[in-house]
Amino acid sequence: GSLGPIKDPMNKTSYFYHFLLQPKPENAITIAVSARVLFNMEKEQHIYEHQGMEEYIKYQVEHETEPFNPGPAFSFVKALEAVNARLRELYQESEELFDVVLVTNNHAYVGLRLINTINHHRLFIERFCMTGGNSPIGYLKAYHTNLYLSADPVKVREALEEGIAAATMFTPEKMKEVSDNQLRVAFDGDAVLFSDESERIFKAHGLDKFFEHEKAHENKPLDHGPLKGFLEALGKLQKKFYAKGQRMDCPIRTYLVTARSAASSGTRALKTLRSWGLEIDEALFLAGAPKGPMLEKIRPHIFFDDQMFHVEGAAELGTVACHVPYGIAQRVIKKGFMDKDASPSGQ
Repeated sequence: GSLGPIKDPMNKTSYFYHFLLQPKPENAITIAVSARVLFNMEKEQHIYEHQGMEEYIKYQVEHETEPFNPGPAFSFVKALEAVNARLRELYQESEELFDVVLVTNNHAYVGLRLINTINHHRLFIERFCMTGGNSPIGYLKAYHTNLYLSADPVKVREALEEGIAAATMFTPEKMKEVSDNQLRVAFDGDAVLFSDESERIFKAHGLDKFFEHEKAHENKPLDHGPLKGFLEALGKLQKKFYAKGQRMDCPIRTYLVTARSAASSGTRALKTLRSWGLEIDEALFLAGAPKGPMLEKIRPHIFFDDQMFHVEGAAELGTVACHVPYGIAQRVIKKGFMDKDASPSGQ
C-alpha cells in the first residue's frame, strides 16, 4: 500500500501537505542515494558507454514519460518510508525522521524522467541534487548526510575520506523479497562498525596472533569504523519506539554478521558496542563460515561489508550487499578492480 499522505501523485494538495511534513535537515537522518542504485538505469548506462553523451541525452528525453524500474536501493528506501509513517503516528510533531535525498551527477535534462519515476512509484523524495557532472561530495556535507549509497566506488571512497558513511551498492542476480514493514540492516563488524585494528593484526600475523590480541584487549573498546554513526542513528530512532512500549514491534531491526567466532573474539565486539551505548538486535558470529546463507535467512534490506568476497557471496544468494572500501582489506584488491568508468546516469 502507499505510505504517508500522498494517495494520488497528481493531487497538488497532498504534495503541499507532504512538503510541510518534511523534516528539517539538521534533525533528519539524511540518506543520500544515487539515481543508479535507486532505479535500474543499466540500459541508459549502456547507451552512454557505447554511443556517447549526445545519444544518451536524446534517449532520456525521448523516454521521459517512461518510469525507470526499481533498482537495488528501492526496497531499502520504501522501508525507510514505512518507518517514517510509524514514527509520525507516534510523534506527530517530530522532525527526527529519515530524509532521502536523490543524488545524481546528471544534468537537469534527466530530471523530468526522474521526477516522473518518483511520482509513478509514489516515493517521498523532495530533495534532489543534480550536479551536472560535478562531484556531489560538497553537497553531501551540506546535507549532513548520515549515509551515502552509490554504484560508483570512486565517489564512495571520496565520501569516506571526507568522513561520510558511504558504500558501493551492488545489484544481486535475483533479489530476495524483503519485509515491507520492518527495516532490516545488517553490518559486518571489523572495518565497518569498528576500525580495522584487529583485521590488521590478522593480516600481518595470522589467526592465532589475532585471537591472542583480542583476548588481551577484550576490555579495551575498538575504535569506531565508518558506519558506527549510521548504527547510532538507527538506535536513536529505535529508542523512540521503545519509549512507546513497542520494543517487540519495532519497525527497525539491526544485525551484526561477523566472521569472528563468539568464544575467542566475540567478547570484544559486544563490549565495544556496549561501551558506545549501542544495542544490536542480533549478533551472529560465523567463525569464518560464509555469510550468504545466513543473510538469506535474515533477508536484510541492506548489508554492509568491507570485503568483496562477502559482498559477492551475499549478492549471489539474493541479498542487496554494499561494499565499504575502508581499511587494510582494500590493499589486497588488485588495483583498478573496483574502478568503473565515470557515469552520467547517477553514480
